[in-house]
Amino acid sequence: MSIVLRYSFCVCLFLLFSSCFEKRDSLQLSSMKDEETLVSNKNISKINGVSFVASRDSLKQKNIESILRIHANYAAIMPFGFIKSLDHPEVVYNQDRQWYGETKKGAKQYVNLLHNNNIKVMMKPQIWVWRGEFTGLLKMASEADWLQLEASYKSFIIDYAKLAETEGIEIFCIGTELETFIEHRPEYWRELISEVKTVYKGKLTYAANWDEYKRVSFWDLLDYIGVDAYFPVSESKTPSLGEAKEGWERWKNELKAFSEKENKKILFTEYGYRSVNFSGKKPWKSDREMNSVNLEAQANLLKGLYQSVWEEDWFAGGFLWKWFIAHESVGGSEDNQFSPQNKPAEVIVDNCYSEN
Repeated sequence: MSIVLRYSFCVCLFLLFSSCFEKRDSLQLSSMKDEETLVSNKNISKINGVSFVASRDSLKQKNIESILRIHANYAAIMPFGFIKSLDHPEVVYNQDRQWYGETKKGAKQYVNLLHNNNIKVMMKPQIWVWRGEFTGLLKMASEADWLQLEASYKSFIIDYAKLAETEGIEIFCIGTELETFIEHRPEYWRELISEVKTVYKGKLTYAANWDEYKRVSFWDLLDYIGVDAYFPVSESKTPSLGEAKEGWERWKNELKAFSEKENKKILFTEYGYRSVNFSGKKPWKSDREMNSVNLEAQANLLKGLYQSVWEEDWFAGGFLWKWFIAHESVGGSEDNQFSPQNKPAEVIVDNCYSEN
């Protein structure tokens, strides 16, 4: 073999091995980056929140202790506006006769104390229709009434968006379960979001009902897909943990697919179960005739929810419905309402929040 041929052969071998090493190093680097991303994702803490019920009274440090004990890192503060009926076009809010925690002054005081305890906040102004009628059915009878409602609701939301910006609130929710309003006035909502963004620079969401979220048309303008997660998951009187997890499979797959479609994470703006028989069948129900007490059902359903969705990459976290200020005097073994306070379910919440 001539010297020239030998030289060429050596050069080819060198280039071949160099290429192999480069590919191997590249694959190793890519693998390391994937592992780093995976570790990073695992280390991102969830929004472990509670829906903090407004009170007649100001918030005191002792009222925060129960939230800290369950390792919550977020609280939803919910000032209220009121509407006389489902076809009435005026939102009344920030009135002297309202409870302190439902007003701007009260919301600000709550937020300040929560922030002082390193608890972040979602401000979630909500509408209450007289006699507790479902806000999703709010519908005006004329164009004039729609325009009046839009102006009134905008005043309500912008006022609290300004407060959220002033107080450094981390998430602002532009509405809760207003399905018919959104369906009939879609352009109004896009314009409202644009106006909110001129006064508030934090993260935005909307709290869609569990069977509404796929029809909301403005997720592209928001940071989180907000869902009030009252999905039916079990027909049983006392669902087992296995039944609860099985019941979540359908909804879990739908939520994941929707999150990927919209390229945004799902945030449970509300979630929870009553401590009552059949509480997984229609979790949104709060009928007074449901007067049984079933602490096991509530605990199993919450545990099933946590084990099904809480560690998913598409899931941002959620706000437990609901948490009262006077922890020592609410909930307990005879209570059949949503709060897990002083019940076995409180331990379930603590276990999840302390690990995430």
